[in-house]
Amino acid sequence: MLEQYQIILGSQSPRRKELLAKLDIPFTCKAINTEEVYPDGLHGAEIPIYLAKLKATAFKPLPDDKTLLITADTIVWLDGQVLGKPHTPAEAQNMLLRLSGKTHQVYTGVCLTSNRKQVTFSVRSDVTFATLETEEIDYYIKKYKPFDKAGAYGIQEWIGCIGVEKINGSYFNVMGLPVQKLYQELRNFQ
Repeated sequence: MLEQYQIILGSQSPRRKELLAKLDIPFTCKAINTEEVYPDGLHGAEIPIYLAKLKATAFKPLPDDKTLLITADTIVWLDGQVLGKPHTPAEAQNMLLRLSGKTHQVYTGVCLTSNRKQVTFSVRSDVTFATLETEEIDYYIKKYKPFDKAGAYGIQEWIGCIGVEKINGSYFNVMGLPVQKLYQELRNFQ
């Protein structure tokens, strides 16, 4: 179905690259540096969709009509607020303390772009954390340095093993790319 396209993953994320590779679809990666700033007033899924579209604009125009670009962004949403990527250990600790013992949402927005059209979609997963001890949080931050992860955690890492009680939705979405939904959307992309 997708043989007509040269697929480009517009991402620097090793996790997105790893997840897309699991679909056995040939693709290349191109890194982009887009400032992840969005307008006030956006909520939940609107934010990562906006950012995924913003990332796509950095690649325009695409080389030809046989190019299909995939861009994505993931946010952690808790009590009506975005928990972004922490810059310091103190910020990471604060985020994880806020997530401790609560359920939060992880939204990933994905944008599929060709020279002919653009399709966006989002996926939501609800993640429930057990109550975490400060020592556990500090150990995780020191050993895993989660400064490139929304909400200061990677579900596939130690903190996910010991802290995540329940997920309602896609595990891979929480990692940063909802590959099942992406596969369906790629199948329908003409």
